Amino acid sequence: MKRQTMTLLASLVLAPTLAFAADSATADFTPAQQEAIGKIAADYMLQHPEILVQVSQKLQAQQADQQQQQTLSAVLENAKTLVNDPATPSYGPKDAKVAFVEFFDYQCLYCSHMAPVVEQTVKANPNVRFVFKEWPIFGDRWKASITAAETGMAIWKEKGSQAYFDYHNSIYRTGHDEGKLTDADIAGAVKAAKATAPTDAQRKATHEAIAANDELARTLGFSGTPGFVVMPTSGATAENTSVLPGAVSAEELQAAIVKAQGGK
Repeated sequence: MKRQTMTLLASLVLAPTLAFAADSATADFTPAQQEAIGKIAADYMLQHPEILVQVSQKLQAQQADQQQQQTLSAVLENAKTLVNDPATPSYGPKDAKVAFVEFFDYQCLYCSHMAPVVEQTVKANPNVRFVFKEWPIFGDRWKASITAAETGMAIWKEKGSQAYFDYHNSIYRTGHDEGKLTDADIAGAVKAAKATAPTDAQRKATHEAIAANDELARTLGFSGTPGFVVMPTSGATAENTSVLPGAVSAEELQAAIVKAQGGK
């Protein structure tokens, strides 16, 4: 059974390589010779299974790099929407040279872990504009995910950047993620922002912007939250733009800002 499993794995890993070879060099061999070559290769893999792991890891790395390049291209194509969407909450100078964009969900565990890191990064970079893309991807599972996003967007529209930033951080300071966030938590965050709870009409008015965030995130290739993009507000290129999917360190976030500012 083990030999059969290894043989199947070897054939799956080697299939692209053998197919390419059959179309090139091995095209000069007879069918019997090609079969013999395949058997030799498969037997070698069985004797050295560690090679299968190495090949698999390399393929995964290549696929990840390809996805990263595709996302980077999509980011540059959608730079204006990422950086200058008037419907998106932001905090920091309007004339900032660098934009720091985060796609997040208030019920996302990793977003919650990143929240104090992001807050620290905001305080350390007063010349950067921080753009907050509400993306409540857990809304189908936890209603509070959508309620918190709608409330935040409504506060942004009514009270502006400082109130939104206060609300945003107050939600995360509850530590209530993955379904634990309550209506009382949201009401407390609204109070901390010195705002009033939005009406049903105000919540409804946020739906178009939130839907646009969802479409943009999927266009960029993000499959979950958080997702970070750090880029110049003008003149963005592949060399000065960073895409950071998932939770990362404060050092990585700061390095991305320095890169967007023209540093290394």
